[in-house]
Amino acid sequence: MIPGVSQRRRFSDLSEQEILALAISSEEDDARIYRIYAEQLRADYPDSAKVFEDMAAEEDTHRRRLIEMHQQRFGDVIPLIRREHVSGYYARRPVWLIQNLGIERIREEAEMMERDAHNFYTRAAQRTQDATTRKLLGDLAAAEAGHTAAADKLVGEHVDEDSREQEARTAHRQFVLTWVQPGLAGLMDGSVSTLAPIFATAFATQDTWTTFLVGLAASVGAGISMGFTEAASDDGEISGRGSPIKRGIASGVMTAIGGLGHALPYLIPHFWTATIIAMIVVFVELWAIAWIQKKYMDTPFLRAAFQVVLGGALVFAAGVLIGSG
Repeated sequence: MIPGVSQRRRFSDLSEQEILALAISSEEDDARIYRIYAEQLRADYPDSAKVFEDMAAEEDTHRRRLIEMHQQRFGDVIPLIRREHVSGYYARRPVWLIQNLGIERIREEAEMMERDAHNFYTRAAQRTQDATTRKLLGDLAAAEAGHTAAADKLVGEHVDEDSREQEARTAHRQFVLTWVQPGLAGLMDGSVSTLAPIFATAFATQDTWTTFLVGLAASVGAGISMGFTEAASDDGEISGRGSPIKRGIASGVMTAIGGLGHALPYLIPHFWTATIIAMIVVFVELWAIAWIQKKYMDTPFLRAAFQVVLGGALVFAAGVLIGSG
């Protein structure tokens, strides 16, 4: 087991039976999600709720067709394999994160769900040698593509959008998946994980040059590690998160920047001047992370700030206590 490297199965390593089992569990989950959306919209948007109910019913039909195919080829025992067991497989945002965000946001989630499912069935059909199974998966890919048009009807009477706005949403989502998410993860790791070694060294030695060298080494090392880990964790074929090289660069560079931010002040020869500036930089970094989470990840700002600032403060305190001791 290699630390930092995902132990989940790669999609390319799945057997045809496991691909069918994965499709069955995914259809079950999506049907549940659609029914939850329908229940949330029923009071204010009954027509839209009916659309989601119909989409859930069609997902049930897909599931039954997949189960019948599995029974014909492999028998009645379906392997237990779910999204979280497969590296790079698309994930669903928990329903409670969007339940109060309105019909437009629910529509965006529905479009993303259908686009992800279409990509999965397309890739799965290419991996299948059995002609009947390949035809079924191809038919399901076409059906999922058609669901996107059904999702468009959800806000036809409530939101005036054109094709350019739809393209903009798609481009924005791809930007977030390829650059923002890995970059944010790197910035958080670099900003928080390097606090302890940098400030422990600072208070233990009170030597600004030594502290800078430790901070530089920690930041560059963490950046290289995070970059390779992100690039190796997901090839982007199924998840749609984009090039692993781009994600690795985003994660690695932002990790290094996160650590260097509070290491560079120690180029100042005066210890307390450098330390006070470094503390200010840490404060700015942590609040910037909270703001990015709010803007791009829809995390409530106060919750994001509490989590990031509290975590950073604990790591900072640990570094100071260790260095002072």
